[in-house]
Amino acid sequence: MADSTQNGPMPGGAGGGAVQFLMANKLDTAMWISRLFTVYCSALFVLPLLGLHEAASFYQRALLANALTSALRLHQRLPHFQLSRAFLAQALLEDSCHYLLYSLIFVNSYPVTMSIFPVLLFSLLHAATYTKKVLDARSSNSLPFLRNLLEKLSANQQNILKFIACNEIFLMPATVFMLFSGQGSLLQPFIYYRFLTLRYSSRRNPYCRTLFTELRIVVEHLIMKPACPVFVRRLCLSSISFISRLAPTVA
Repeated sequence: MADSTQNGPMPGGAGGGAVQFLMANKLDTAMWISRLFTVYCSALFVLPLLGLHEAASFYQRALLANALTSALRLHQRLPHFQLSRAFLAQALLEDSCHYLLYSLIFVNSYPVTMSIFPVLLFSLLHAATYTKKVLDARSSNSLPFLRNLLEKLSANQQNILKFIACNEIFLMPATVFMLFSGQGSLLQPFIYYRFLTLRYSSRRNPYCRTLFTELRIVVEHLIMKPACPVFVRRLCLSSISFISRLAPTVA
């Protein structure tokens, strides 16, 4: 899931090698810094140590920083911008374009804790991967404590990605609830539905699609038990059928 960089460790001493590595990969370094800033702002929103009023501003900063990162990553993936339908179709296949749209959906909305977790965790995973490359450029055995933390994070990457996908799915009904509670806009559920279809069809990240399948299997298993009321079973089967019809076709 992490961004790939072709440059390896460079000579020049412990600190010099890391500096040379960062300077040689300016765009990746800029995304690394913006991701670290996203993690910082997201953490101060989730844990409002500076007060609830400041937490709301950190929510917006985190989403704006994530939008910047996504835009830089999209530029890295598609460097030659063209004002055409073909270019737009190609851009919509990129995960970075999905999360650029995601940031724009929520940046001006009422702060929702659930919506910040995908931004926080994706930034953390990508920043951790690049941090390991910086440490390798510095020296092969530098900062072992930090390396151990990064390795543990990497070992749990699959579980983290599943958690992100779960957030993406359950944010759909959350946007509808926000609309009826007066905390969301009329367009937000429709735009978010478009985002969710893009995530479902993602070529690089199949976890959203996998989670939909797993949730369907779990629900069908529960409602087929004799203890389940008939009206609940019918309601769930109708909901599953409706959601299945909304799902995009995946090649």
